[in-house]
Amino acid sequence: MKLLVYLCSYLGYALLWVASFLPLSMMYLITDVLFIILYYGIHYRRKVVDMNLKNAFPEKSEEERKRIARKYYRHLCDTFAEFYKLWHISEKEIKKRCVMVNMDVPHHYFEQGRSVIAFSGHYGNWEMMYSYKLWEPGIELIPIYKPIHNKVFDRMTCRIRSRFGATPLAKADTLRVMIRNQQEGKIAMTGFIGDQTPNRHSLNFWTEFLNQDTPVMEGTEKIARKLNQAVVFVNLRKVKRGYYHAEFYDLSSNPRELEPGELTRMHTRMLEHFIRENPEYWLWSHRRWKHKRPVG
Repeated sequence: MKLLVYLCSYLGYALLWVASFLPLSMMYLITDVLFIILYYGIHYRRKVVDMNLKNAFPEKSEEERKRIARKYYRHLCDTFAEFYKLWHISEKEIKKRCVMVNMDVPHHYFEQGRSVIAFSGHYGNWEMMYSYKLWEPGIELIPIYKPIHNKVFDRMTCRIRSRFGATPLAKADTLRVMIRNQQEGKIAMTGFIGDQTPNRHSLNFWTEFLNQDTPVMEGTEKIARKLNQAVVFVNLRKVKRGYYHAEFYDLSSNPRELEPGELTRMHTRMLEHFIRENPEYWLWSHRRWKHKRPVG
C-alpha cells in the first residue's frame, strides 16, 4: 500500500512538473474545466463554503452569496495553476504578474538594520509573495509553513517556494531560527499566515472576525513582542486574472509598546477589511470556525 502511495505521488509530481511548462493561458483552460467539476460536479466542500458565507454575510441575499461562491471556486482553481507555474515561470514574467506596492514600508526597517515580520492571510494568491526576494535582494525571505504529510509533495512544495531565493521554514522551528538569526545579525522578512485555525490546545485568544466569534493564533504576536521586530501586513490584491499587487502596510515598529492582543486584533481587522472589499478571493473552503468558545 505504501509503495502504491509513493508511485501515485511521483506520478502526480511528474504530471504537475510537465504542466508547469505550459503558458498560464493554457493552464487556465484546464482550471476552467476543474471549476466546473468542483463546483457543479462533485460539489467540493460546497456545504462548508455556503455555511461560511452565510454566517459571514447575513446581510447579503442568497443569490449574492451564490455569486461570491462561484467567483471563489474560479479563483481557487486559478491559484492552483498559478502556484505550479511558479516552478518554471521566468523572473521577467513573475515581476509583471506580482508587483510590489509600498515597498518603502519594509525597506525603511531594513535600512535601519532591522528584520521584519510580515502578516498575511489566505487571500488573493499568497504564494506569489515568494518572489519578493527578486525585488529586495540581500534580504532573507523566510516563509513559515506547515509540512505536508506526503513527503513527495512536501519536497515539491518547498522546491517551488524556494525557487526565487526564499528559505521556507517549518512552523516547529520558527522561534529557534528567528532567535538565531537575530543573534547573528541577519536581516530577514519572516512571513506568517495569520488566519489559520489554532489547535484545540491553543484556543486562548478570541475576537470577532467576519461577524463571528473566532479563535486566533497568538504565536506570531508573542514572537514579535519577544524579539521586538517591526511588523507589517501584506495584502495580495488581485488586479485581474493572473496579476496581483503585493501591498505593504505598517502595523507596528515596536510591538512591545502595544497592549497584549492588540497586534493580533490589528492584523485580523485589516484582513477582514480586504475580505469585505472582495470576498471571493479568501479561502472560504477552510473550516475556519470549527471551534466554539468555551462557556463559563
